[in-house]
Amino acid sequence: MVKYVRQLQFLLFLLPILAIYSLFTIYPLIKSFFLSFTNFDGYTEAYDFIGLKNYVRIFSDDAITSAISYTLFFTFGKALLVTLLAIPLAMILDQKFLTRNIHRAIFFFPSIPSGLLLAYIWGFILAPIGSGVLNSVLSELFNIGPQPWLSAPLLAKLSTIVVATWAITGWHAVLYLAFLQSIPKDYYEAASIDGANRLQQIRFITFPLLAPAMTVSVMLLLTGGLKVFEIPFALTKGGPGYETYSITQVIVLRGISETQYGLASAMSIVFFLIVLAIAIFQVTVMQRREQGIQ
Repeated sequence: MVKYVRQLQFLLFLLPILAIYSLFTIYPLIKSFFLSFTNFDGYTEAYDFIGLKNYVRIFSDDAITSAISYTLFFTFGKALLVTLLAIPLAMILDQKFLTRNIHRAIFFFPSIPSGLLLAYIWGFILAPIGSGVLNSVLSELFNIGPQPWLSAPLLAKLSTIVVATWAITGWHAVLYLAFLQSIPKDYYEAASIDGANRLQQIRFITFPLLAPAMTVSVMLLLTGGLKVFEIPFALTKGGPGYETYSITQVIVLRGISETQYGLASAMSIVFFLIVLAIAIFQVTVMQRREQGIQ
């Protein structure tokens, strides 16, 4: 009896959170799903049920298909680069040296300001004209002419990935650092006694025990990358053409600027399913990897 009373008390404490979550997440999701089958414009109360027309339009709209392609390219490119850089950086920051804490703060700092602010600053650095900071440096040191960092399709895509990677690598390095510090030093001492060199210790001790951190880090990178908006928007406004349109930018554009709320709702539902499928697949695969290592 006491057990059931205690469980009831726990449930009562959860009710406010459940109510807020339902109001701001579950209800809008259900409402968007309903409106995705209508021609609702977001302003008038009168709208008609049009079936699957909005979903059909998604895959015949060049801006939308380009946005899906770019968002996936950005997401996986950023996740790969950040993972490749954050793990070695965490290992370096885990070493004992005099300015270790200062270096940790320096690498973590870019993740504090908003992505929009960082992107505007990088806009001056990557300006495609000759007076851009990067172009000026390349001209002075290597006599290379101005490069269209933000106006050529491939360079613009890569530039947005580089800026996003620079901004968030320190944060993920700190995440890996926390897991590194939880690895018992006894493992390394035993490996040294057995004759294992540093690379073998990293391969057979560090990487396997970092598997849980990698699962969390990659999941955050994938879900965050799929929702990207501010960095590509501030750097390129989605250009050139539709090359750096993100899915969220197109949803905002169609829903608010063009008053096609029903179409934007259909895009939101498709976007939600893409994020859900990728997150479930990634977590499932990486958890199986963790179990295999154990």
